[in-house]
Amino acid sequence: MGDPLGAAKYAAEALAPGGTVMLVEPYANDRVEDNLNTVGRLFYAASTTICCAHSLSEDVGLALGAQAGEARWAGIFREAGFNSLRRAAETPFNLILEAKV
Repeated sequence: MGDPLGAAKYAAEALAPGGTVMLVEPYANDRVEDNLNTVGRLFYAASTTICCAHSLSEDVGLALGAQAGEARWAGIFREAGFNSLRRAAETPFNLILEAKV
C-alpha cells in the first residue's frame, strides 16, 4: 500500500459513524525479536524487497517498515480518524484487524 494513511483517511470519510474497516495483513508482532521465526523471516525478506520498495516509490513514500505490527497500524488508524482498532482474528500467517470510526 503506497499510502496507508491516505487509504485509512479515505475509508474513515466514506464510512458512516460506527462503520468498520477490516484489514488483513501479514502476521507481525510489534517487536522484531518476536518475529524471528520461519514465517517472520520470510515476511521480512518479502516486505523489504517488495512492499517497502514499492511504498517508497510512491509520491507519499510512507513505508511502514519491513513488518508493521498491530501497534503501528493502531497509530495509522487513530491518525486517520478511527476511534478503535482491535485484533479480530489471527492465523500463523495473517492478522485481521477491525477499525471502527
